[in-house]
Amino acid sequence: MTKILGLTLITRKAAKRLAVFFTLFIAFLIWAYFWMISMPGDSYTDDLLPLTQAQIDLRDSLKTDVVMLAEEIGPRGVLQSNNLATAAHYIEQSLEAAGYEVKRQCFDVDGVNCCNLEVEILGQTRPNEIIVVGGHYDSVLDRLNCPGANDNASGTAATLAIAREFVNRKPQRTVRFVFFVNEEPPYFQLQQEKMGSWVYAQRCKKREENIVAMFSLETIGYYSDEANSQAYPFPLGLVYPSTGNFITFVGNVGSRQLVRESISSFRKHTKFPSEGGALPGYLPGVGWSDHWSFWKAGYQGVMVTDTAPFRYPHYHKLTDTPDKLDYDRMAVVVEGLTQVVSDLANPDE
Repeated sequence: MTKILGLTLITRKAAKRLAVFFTLFIAFLIWAYFWMISMPGDSYTDDLLPLTQAQIDLRDSLKTDVVMLAEEIGPRGVLQSNNLATAAHYIEQSLEAAGYEVKRQCFDVDGVNCCNLEVEILGQTRPNEIIVVGGHYDSVLDRLNCPGANDNASGTAATLAIAREFVNRKPQRTVRFVFFVNEEPPYFQLQQEKMGSWVYAQRCKKREENIVAMFSLETIGYYSDEANSQAYPFPLGLVYPSTGNFITFVGNVGSRQLVRESISSFRKHTKFPSEGGALPGYLPGVGWSDHWSFWKAGYQGVMVTDTAPFRYPHYHKLTDTPDKLDYDRMAVVVEGLTQVVSDLANPDE
């Protein structure tokens, strides 16, 4: 009888411990959802509206820039140094035509002169608070003929478009538009001292510049209404949609405030599906662009993306050509991003 009572007590204690464990586990999942995944506002779910004339003009401008970079110029990287230089020259000319004075930050990589391109609008009342909007203009190196239309002529074209829209504005905060070189492997996270965004972010850190927000516009041109067109690293597929028709705002946990402010602004102004997350930076995809360099320098950074390899079937392939992009939807997204940058650049309005 004593043994039976002892076993019963042990069983009850084990059951209580198990109950406590599951309670804590469920509490953690609830906390994680509301802290990392739940975002302010609601994602747009109705049919997309016809483009306005302004959006049509923006669409045509985006397509022109993507075709120039990915088709007329083509593969752009250290191994295609002439094309890389031509792309930088095209971006520089485009910015000068809009009315900017372009600054180059150049450094040597394996004998090739590689340059970040920067333009700046000085803030009127908060000049020391800086917003960086950037996209990398190189294409993947491991496939010498990859044209890189979505990755990342799309982000480059978007950064150009927002810069053109801002040229005559007078924001409260300083706004910089930066076109980064050498985001792609083998430099990304492996030879980071050769990454344009790393070089740039480290200079910001050395100068003790107050970067309050960094946006990396990365692979933003592909959308699909087909069921199960969207994939995720586990376990994100349990909570995010399986149809790849949305734009994503993603940052690490340390960038949670910026993620929430950004997607809140986007949802307020833009009738387009959107998702967001402030997720652990080690999850696949979360840190896969130039915002990672800013995290490492101690700044908040958000990637705006169509999720790249988790949706786009032509990612880092020879078939990543301009005809694969949806310029209508891209125009709506870029117009929305312009408003996001405006809201963050003018926090007192």
